[in-house]
Parts: sequence; C-alpha cells; structure tokens
Amino acid sequence: MLKIGIECHVQLLTSSKLFCSCPTRGNEGPNTRVCPTCLGHPGAKPVLNKKAVYDGIKIALALNCRLPKEFYFSRKGYFYPDLPSNYQRTQYEISLAGEGYMNIEARKIRVRRINLEEDPGRLVHPGKDISKASYVLIDYNRAGIPLCEIVTDPDFTTTREVRIFLQRMSIILENYLKVFDSSLEGSLRVDANISTQGARVEIKNITSFKDVEDALNYEIKRQGSNLPEIQETRGWDSVKKATYLLRTKETEEDYGYIFENDLVKTEITQDMINEIGKEIPELAFNKVNRYIEIYKIDKEDAEVIAHDPKFAELFEYCAEKVDPVLAARWLRRDLMRQLNLANKKIEEVNLNKWYVLELMLLLQERKITDNTAKEILIKLMEKPFSPKEYIEKSKLVMESDVDKIEEICLKVIKENKNAVDDYRKGEEKAFNFLVGKVMSLTRKTANPDLVKRILEKLIKK
Repeated sequence: MLKIGIECHVQLLTSSKLFCSCPTRGNEGPNTRVCPTCLGHPGAKPVLNKKAVYDGIKIALALNCRLPKEFYFSRKGYFYPDLPSNYQRTQYEISLAGEGYMNIEARKIRVRRINLEEDPGRLVHPGKDISKASYVLIDYNRAGIPLCEIVTDPDFTTTREVRIFLQRMSIILENYLKVFDSSLEGSLRVDANISTQGARVEIKNITSFKDVEDALNYEIKRQGSNLPEIQETRGWDSVKKATYLLRTKETEEDYGYIFENDLVKTEITQDMINEIGKEIPELAFNKVNRYIEIYKIDKEDAEVIAHDPKFAELFEYCAEKVDPVLAARWLRRDLMRQLNLANKKIEEVNLNKWYVLELMLLLQERKITDNTAKEILIKLMEKPFSPKEYIEKSKLVMESDVDKIEEICLKVIKENKNAVDDYRKGEEKAFNFLVGKVMSLTRKTANPDLVKRILEKLIKK
C-alpha cells in the first residue's frame, strides 16, 4: 500500500536570525552575515527571536493545530560541515504545535507537528552535477535563519494530493499570513517520505512542487522493481529526473537529542494565542466554499479568485453591485490574463476598485463590448480614470442601432464576395472574418450578437 508523508521546511520572513541579530537577507558576499552565535563559537549564547515564535504560532493556528502551554528547544547532534556547532537547535520532545490538519478535497491530511529550528549553512557544489564535484564550498550566511518545519502523517495516497497540499499551504503562508516569500532562494524545501511495500525512503531537499511530484512518481516506479529492505535517504536530481542514494537512513536515536540548556522554556499564553488569532484573515479555502454557496460561481473561478486576498477583495466589492457570475468570469479571465502578460501581481498595478466596478457595470448594462472593456482595463492598470467618461468622450458606447449596423454589414458583404461565397459553402471561418470586418469599421463598438444576426439574415436572402 502506498504511503506518503512530507516534511516542509519554510523559511520565515523575519529580519534577523532565529537565535542572533544577524540579518536574514542582504546582497553581501558569502560568510558576511555571521556572528559567533550562528557560527557555533564556544561561549556564544542564543537569544530566541520573538517574531519567529509568533509567525510559527500563526501557521499552527491556520493549520488547525493544538498548542502546548510551553515548549523548548533541543540539540540534534550530527557531524556535518554545514553545522559549525555539530548540532542543530530544533524541537523534538515538545513541538511548537501539533495534531492539526488540512482538508484536501474530501480527505483530511493530518499535520503531526510544527517545529521551529535553525537552518544549517549552504553547501555550494561547483558545476551542475553534484556527483562529479571535486570540492564543496560552505556559505554560513544561511546558518541560523529561522525555519518552520511542518510534518504531516503518511496520509497521502497519490502524488497529486501532495502537490495540492503544497500549493494550498504556500497560498496560506505567503498570500494570507505573509510569513513566507517564495521568491527567496531556498525559502521552501521539502523532504518526502514514501513507502510502497518495503522500507521507508526519504527524498531530501526538493525545491519545487513539480519536482516533489516527479520525485515521488520516479520513486514509486523504482521501488516497483527494486524494493528497499532498509531505510534510505536519497537525493533528487532535477536534471536527470531521478533519485540517488545519499546514505542509509539514521534513526531518531542516532541524533542523540538533548535539552538545549542555553535557552529557557517558552510559555504560550491564551492571551498570546488570542492576539495572534486576530491577525489571521479568512483563508482562501474558506472563501472558496463561501463564494460557491453565496455567489453561486464555479468552483474553478472561486479558487482562482481566492488565491490572492487582494483579488478576492476586489471580487467581493464588485459582486455587491454586479452579477457575481459576470464579475467572477471577467476578473478571472480578463484581469488575470492581463496581470499574467504584465508578469505582475494585482497589488503591483494601480487599479482603483471603483473604476473596475464602473467598467463592469458598463459591461453588464451592455453599454460597451468585451473588446472595449479589455482595452479600457489595460489603460486602468496604468492609471486611474472614469471608464464611463472615457467611452462617452471617445465615442465607444456600444452601437445597437439596427439600421446603422445593417448599412455597414451590406458594405462588408459587397466588398468581400469571396468570403460570403465561402460561408455559403459551409466555411465558418469566413463568417467570423466578415464579423471582424464589421467590428473593425465600427471601432469594435457594434453589438457583436446583433452583427451576427444581421449578417446571417442578409447573406441568406
């Protein structure tokens, strides 16, 4: 039976490291954002970062976890060059939180525990093929950066469920909680644990959602012909699209966890929980259910809209005055397309929500065509202005005068006899060509449905 569990290591968006005041970001060279504490010098004392604790609790509450009354840190001992102190400060006996869950479609994926821990340094291998590197460099700028480790139970039964979980978790952490930035290198790393019928295999440090799915699919296929008898830790080669053996897996006992006596126990009070809970907005997947129930929009539209809280805010504002189905379809289709073309997020463009509403009201009242609306939207992303005043001034109000449109249709038919003959022979493209000619002569302001009806009537005479 296929069992999959994952461990996500999320870099928290704090300005300083977990146990010292060294900055977490900067453009300096290697090994410049370091101090005696994050370099593991004897006698250097750690001080816990309060914001990292608050961000960890925020994540725990969003994932429906239970919180202990107090927690503490342990030393996870192992000798490796990226850990200058030869141990990692993490949590083992008592985690920051646990017993949470996330619903994936009709299934519940349990969150076993959430830990805070320090990141090791970064190993830099020359060349693209790690296995052929003749030496390794170490950059300790990353050492000590706060990580939130999110560990699930082995509840996934397909690789697709893993991808959906990671996508939803990323949306929660980045778009809604603002505790994570996916644009930072190495900001989210995934270890995937998988077993088919043999011993469990762990695949380490996968850095993209697609690679997680690919690595798991590869391992399922590999284990079909090479069933592991002992626990293994494997790496993922994203170029070769294959896993490779790193070492046989250590057990928990091998790490020799001991209490971190340089740090005191930290209390989690109810006041702290209440304070942090107030900062958590309605999350994306609660919005999806509400949009489907209240606004009666398609699930796919609801998921796209709820992906970004600013996008969702604009939709809800417009849906109060405009048909929600129209607002959802138009925002998802046209606004999202223009944002993607510009490679921008909605908060990066100068969109005035009142003018977007005004534009959609003009569409709903059939005062402008879809083409006109698209052109106005592009201009609205550059600077705010009244679409109503603009169409009146530019004479872009949708033309629905039958006599005027019929006159233009007759002109187009007369000048494009070959296309008319082709349409009569059953070529639909020829009819679309004629419609386009009429729309062009009316500066795309003619009612397209009316144009089609008049053209058909005149051609069939």
